[in-house]
Amino acid sequence: MSFDVITMGRISVDVYPQQVGVSLREVESFGKFLGGSSTNVAVAAARYGRRVATITRTGDDPFGLFLHDALQGFGVDDRWVTAVDGLPTPLAFCEIFPPDDFPLYFYRYPKAPDLEIHADELDLDAIRDARVFWATVTGLSQEPSRSATLAALQAADGITVLDLDWRPMFWDSREEGRRWVREALRFADVAVGNEDEWETAGDDVHVDLMVRKRGPRGTFALRGGESVDVPPAPVDVVNGLGAGDAFGGALCHGLLSDWDLERMIRFANAAGAIVAGRLACADAMPTAEEVEAKIDA
Repeated sequence: MSFDVITMGRISVDVYPQQVGVSLREVESFGKFLGGSSTNVAVAAARYGRRVATITRTGDDPFGLFLHDALQGFGVDDRWVTAVDGLPTPLAFCEIFPPDDFPLYFYRYPKAPDLEIHADELDLDAIRDARVFWATVTGLSQEPSRSATLAALQAADGITVLDLDWRPMFWDSREEGRRWVREALRFADVAVGNEDEWETAGDDVHVDLMVRKRGPRGTFALRGGESVDVPPAPVDVVNGLGAGDAFGGALCHGLLSDWDLERMIRFANAAGAIVAGRLACADAMPTAEEVEAKIDA
């Protein structure tokens, strides 16, 4: 029983304000959502009918149970989502100032459970059998997750994707981040990130597919000798925080569908635009029909 996609990395409860355009100091009500980059990507891929699982860890608390319920509700296999005694499930708060200001406040103290993934606990056979394995740079920021992430990337026999996912608050310096990103890229077939994340990766990156997300300037992708520069899909932005994860899940779908490069990036751009026009992240992930309608609009 193999999976189309296995993701590994960060998970949280996203606590998003119901009021747009005001600071957290003034917000009066919030919504509670499944969050975390790798789990959002898993949800996005599952929306397209893909068989998906995620590897991560939560606290042994009601928020952790909520995340299990949410994953199951979205059709994501949670067998490798385990609890860590003594560490709370992470929370992430944001402020929403459209069109381009969405400050994030991470509560991952004293340590996030998803950084307590151990290499000797991984189901390497399942990772090896997955058609796509998706890992994130945040998972490289501390041990034992760093060693586990590298071991999983090495074991994967399908398409390996490294989400550059650069969050400076999780690292001592960009130089330290670059060191471990470069190490992980040795085992990646695909690397995807925005301009700042590629700054962390550095120059002279050798992967089969390089995807550079450039916000309002669209997306540049390079595969072999072919490159495409795809403009963004139009959107009235509500909350841009989940757009990159929607892009990632759609990219997985395109890779699994063996689409040509331009179709794959155009589809991913449209998926990201749809989520940018909605409040939540995981809950906002579109279906294939919604994405195709966006492309045709």
